[in-house]
Amino acid sequence: MLETLMNLVRQQSGDAIINNPAVPNEHNETAMQSVMEGIMGGLQQQAQGGNVGGLLQTIMGQGGGAANMQNPIMGGIMNNVVGSLMGRLGVSQGVAGGIASAVVPMVLDKFFSKATDPNDSSVDLGSIMGQVTGNPQAAGVDWMGMASTAMADGKLDMGDIMRVAGGFMGGGGGQQQGGGGLGGMLGGLFGK
Repeated sequence: MLETLMNLVRQQSGDAIINNPAVPNEHNETAMQSVMEGIMGGLQQQAQGGNVGGLLQTIMGQGGGAANMQNPIMGGIMNNVVGSLMGRLGVSQGVAGGIASAVVPMVLDKFFSKATDPNDSSVDLGSIMGQVTGNPQAAGVDWMGMASTAMADGKLDMGDIMRVAGGFMGGGGGQQQGGGGLGGMLGGLFGK
């Protein structure tokens, strides 16, 4: 998954990093690594901060998805990338913001499209959620199935996720995954 993300950053870094006079050529790889790490850090902040529902909505393209810079999740990711670039390259906030604005939306749009495309096995929603939550059990959850079922009303919120996951919680016939099953794992993700 991280390799796929890094490859997308490399593909989208043309003018913003490689041909940018503010980024010396010997720092191009560091800049691209900073963008990738900033994206992952921003996704982790959202998931571990309790915004799993909002993150899933963004990944699934609701509310404009990765292209909507008004989306608070995208704003948080952008801020994280800008901070990463400033810290590692010593560039100004303006230069870092320009790089982030040119690269991050396109990278995340392609990354999220891959994650939700059943015909693309390079990355899936489970691997993203496992990585960003820091909970290996999250990688084994059928996030796409849950989200698709929960989005019957056209939006995905925490209530939808918990309602769908309710079938897995507790006894009889649920998919137990040791130590409280999926319900325990989801409770841990959502701070319950």
